[in-house]
Formats: sequence, C-alpha cells, structure tokens
Amino acid sequence: MAIIPGTRGQRVEGVCVRSILRIIRNATALWPFYVGVILASLVTAALGLINPFIMRDATDTIVSVVSGEQPLGDANTRIIWLTVAILVVGLLNTGVRNIGGYIGDVMAARMRQILSTRYYAQLLSLPQRYFDSQVTGTIIARLDRSITSITQFLQAFSNNFFPMLLTVAAVLIITAVYYWPLAVLLAIIFPIYMWLTALTSKKWQRIEAAKNREIDLAGGRFAEVIGQVKVVKSFVTEVAELVGFSRRYGKTVTYTREQSRYWHLMDVARGAAMDLIFLFIYGVLFYRTLHGYFSLGDMVMLIQLVTMARQPVMMMSYLVDTTQRAIAGSKDYFEVMEVSPEPTANEIVVDATGSSHTLEAQPQHATPLAAAGSTAITFDDVSFSYDEGDEVIHNISFAVHPGEKVALVGESGGGKSTLVNLILGLYRPTDGRLTINGHDVTDVQAEDLRASVGVVFQDSSLFSGTVRENIAYGKPDATDEEIIDAAKAAYAHDFIEAFPDGYDTVIGERGLRLSGGQKQRVAIARAMLKDAPILVLDEATSALDTKAEQQVQAGLEALMCNRSTLIIAHRLSTIATVDTIVTMDKGRVDEIGAPAELAASGGIYSQLLALTSTATEESRKRLKEFGLIN
Repeated sequence: MAIIPGTRGQRVEGVCVRSILRIIRNATALWPFYVGVILASLVTAALGLINPFIMRDATDTIVSVVSGEQPLGDANTRIIWLTVAILVVGLLNTGVRNIGGYIGDVMAARMRQILSTRYYAQLLSLPQRYFDSQVTGTIIARLDRSITSITQFLQAFSNNFFPMLLTVAAVLIITAVYYWPLAVLLAIIFPIYMWLTALTSKKWQRIEAAKNREIDLAGGRFAEVIGQVKVVKSFVTEVAELVGFSRRYGKTVTYTREQSRYWHLMDVARGAAMDLIFLFIYGVLFYRTLHGYFSLGDMVMLIQLVTMARQPVMMMSYLVDTTQRAIAGSKDYFEVMEVSPEPTANEIVVDATGSSHTLEAQPQHATPLAAAGSTAITFDDVSFSYDEGDEVIHNISFAVHPGEKVALVGESGGGKSTLVNLILGLYRPTDGRLTINGHDVTDVQAEDLRASVGVVFQDSSLFSGTVRENIAYGKPDATDEEIIDAAKAAYAHDFIEAFPDGYDTVIGERGLRLSGGQKQRVAIARAMLKDAPILVLDEATSALDTKAEQQVQAGLEALMCNRSTLIIAHRLSTIATVDTIVTMDKGRVDEIGAPAELAASGGIYSQLLALTSTATEESRKRLKEFGLIN
C-alpha cells in the first residue's frame, strides 16, 4: 500500500484497510474462494502482460523487414505464429477471467449469506432493551444497505480491482527493468491519487452518514405504514405519509448534490494531476525512442504497459467510491454486531453470530424448568426500571402456586405488563429476586425459562403463513393430529375447517385475514400445543367484542386447566373465579386475597366492583383507567 503524505491521509487509509480486512476476516470459511480469486487474478495478470511483448516482437519484425534487415519469408512465418499467439492468449485470458469472475460472484453471494445470517442471529440474541429504541424498518434498511455495499465491494474487488492491482505491480517491475525513472513516474501516481482522495474522504463519509440516516428513517416509516395501512386509510393520512416519505428522500437528494459536487470537483483535480504525470511518461518514451534508447517495438510494448497501468488509475474513482460505501456499510453493520447479547441467549444463536459456516443445527426443543420449589412464580421484593433511576414497579412480592389462578388488577400503565416481561426474561429485575418453578431467572437459559411459560397476548402476534404453521410455531414437528387436537381444545377447529383450504389457509401478515376472535383462538391453540406448565394471559380478550370474548373465553378455560395461571385482568367478570387477586397501585402491590375477601375489603377491587354497578360518566372514566372497559 502506498504511503499517503500527511497524518490525516495515513489515518484515513488506516481506517479503510482495517475496515476491509475486518470484512474479509469475518468470513474465514471463504478461504477457498480467496485462493481461487488470487490464482485467477495472477493468471489473468500474467496473460495480460504477454500481449505487449508479442506486439513488441511483431513491431520489431515488421520494422526489420521494411528496413531490409530480414527476409520477408522468414518474417511471414514469425508474424503468423505471433498472431496465433495473440489469439491463444486472448482466449485463455477470457476463460480464466470469467472463471475468476464466477468465483468472485459466488464468493460475494456466500459473503452475503454469512453476514446476513450473522446479523439475523445477532438481532435474535439481543436483549429486548435494544428493540425498545429501534424502528423495525430501520433495522431492515440498515441490514440491506450495509450488506449490499459490502458484497458489491467484494465482488468488484475480486472481479476487477485485484487483477488490475497485480497487473500494475508487474508493469512497475517491467518498466523498472527497461528504465527505472519511468517506473518511478508510474509509482508516484498512486500515493498522489490516494492523498487527494483522503482530502475528500472525511467529508464524504460525514455526508454519507447523514444521507443514510434519512434513508433509514424513511425505510422505517415505510415499514410502519405498510404494516398498519388500515390505520392510515381510516384516518385518511395517505397524502401526509407520502409527503413525509418524499421529504426524507428529498433530503437525500440535497445531500447527494453536495457530496457529488465535492467529490467530482476533486476528481477533476485528481484527473488533471494524473494527466500531467502521464504527459511526462509519454514524453520520456517518445524522447528515448527518438534518440535510439528504445526500439520501436520497445516503445509499443511500453506504451501498452503504461496504458494497462493507466486503466486502474482511471477506475480508482469508482474503486474509492465503492470502498467508501463498503466502509460506511461496515460501520453500521459492526455497530449492531458489537452490541452485547442478553446473558441468557440461546447458545446456538450466539455461536451463529460468529460463525462463517452455513448453519446446519436443527431447532432444539427446550425443556421446561423442573420444579425446584413450592411455587410456580415468586416475586420477592422485585423492583424494575426501564430507564435508570425511574422505577416502574416497586418492591413487588407475591406468589403463584402450582395449579393456581392469580389475577392482576391495576390501572393501565401501572406495571402489570412489565411483570409479564420479567417472567419471560425479556428484562432482568433491577432489585429483588424472581423465580420460576423455584429457579432464579438470572441463573437459567432464556430458552428453558420461556419453555416453561406459555403466553397469550392481547395482540395475538401471528405470522404470515398457514393456520397449521402458526399453531405449530412452538413445535414445528407436531403431527396433524396434535395440531387438530389443540385447535379443537381452543374452539378453533370448526372455523378453520370452514375455510376452503382448512388448516392450509394462508392468513396473511399478522393474521389480517382472520377476525379478532379467530386470531386469539389460533393463538390459544398455539399455546396449548406448546404445553407449558405456566400460563400468562396478558389482557387476552380485552380487544374483543362480547360475542368473540365468549368464544375465546371457552378456549382459555380449557387452556388454564391444570396450569399455574397469571391473568392480567381485562374484565372483572372473567376473574371472579380465580383463586387470588393482586391489586396494583402505581407500580406497588396494594392488596392480595381471594375475590370474595377483596370484594369486602373496601380496596381497589371492591371499589371497581361498585363502579361496574353504576352508569355515571365518572365511573366509566375510572373503569377505563384500569383497562376494564374500552
């Protein structure tokens, strides 16, 4: 690598080299492709250097015949063989170059596979806190842009730039043998070019980062809008969304104008400097040939060699542009890859974040935690804050015993769903101790913890695909009989069979082709098939009308049978039969007791029961605060 004048240039070059080497090191499984590219490039460079020597020989032969120094007959044979040699070398060069191109294309595709799989594995291993501050579409846009820029660079470098660099190195050696000042003139082109490029690189990267931010924000909003297009249409905000999207990309045009203007002005300066140096090179060649230091054949050969060296210089703008995009992309990529995974993340997934090989591991069925205590769930003086110093739950203590049904009652935003997140291991308690089946959640693997808990959320969270695939999501190897039995138990079998394709019906993204009650019953069937010993119902019917709720409630009753159940209350009528009610007030436990006991205590539960028997606006407002009416 040429030395760039000045510390700033050296720093920029160092960043480039480190970024590129880091990309290559992150795919060690591709070493056969690296070797193939190197060998193909060496052969291509060697074959490309043969032609100038053939042309030198042919030129000198023709000159000797024209000057009468050699008979025409001997020259004819030699010229024919030289012509055949040009053809053979050209065919070989074309063949080897395309073999190298094929290797480079496959290598780039494998690199995309490896980097994409690692990125996906990294996202799957990250703690929930990471996603709380991210927009889904932005994550997707960043992945696509980063990996596309990296693989495009790798493909271009292996197919074009690397063979050219080898050719330039060989040209410098050959010209040095003939006339070393000529090699020096050629050699100084590259550090000058890189130095001039380094002057623009920092500003280019800054503008590129700003442009990428706008693209990511636009992509994030795009994904949000398409995912909630019903809301957009119902509020008639299509034009507003379109204008906002267009403005984001309008800003990228502004950034591109500044970036491109600056880059191309510097490219003119670079090109002018190169042309000036090549003027001296051609002048030296003509002068030395005119004065007899070079034969006419030598001059033709050296001009061809210089032209071969000039081509990479002329392509350097594209090379540097592609390299800078790869560096910018690699920064975004490694920024995500350097985030620490959650401590209890699945080991196979964590290993995949650093693997250079195709993931062959079969999905494993995690085993629920064996009972190691007298309770299914125990909160022991648990406190938690999403943001440091801002606790949302304070010193929570209560227990759910095996087979017991416990309901949580409290205002919306009072910390009930936070308790569910803690039970699932999505977050760790800030203080206190939480145990599942007697095991401290901080001491067990996430998959074992989550295998012990089945959840039915308010949002059923179905995936695109068939009904069958969604029911079997937690148990992909489930038999048709098991799937149907789960659907029957969830009171979903009849409506599924009414579809033309039955269990093979495609339900659309998030189950959009199903009604609210149908989606919840599929979610209940999914939880039944998982067959976890602990069940959490997170306001599972709060968004349903009365008829749909009755249908879903029957499935929930079957699901709760013989399971330890924690219910986040949505209607008081549905929790009248639970064993224990825990009322919460501003993130703290207010009361704990049986429904009949709390009904007579005069506390929150008693007050809510009284409010349901009145029809005043004030009572409705109070019930709405607790999420008990919509």
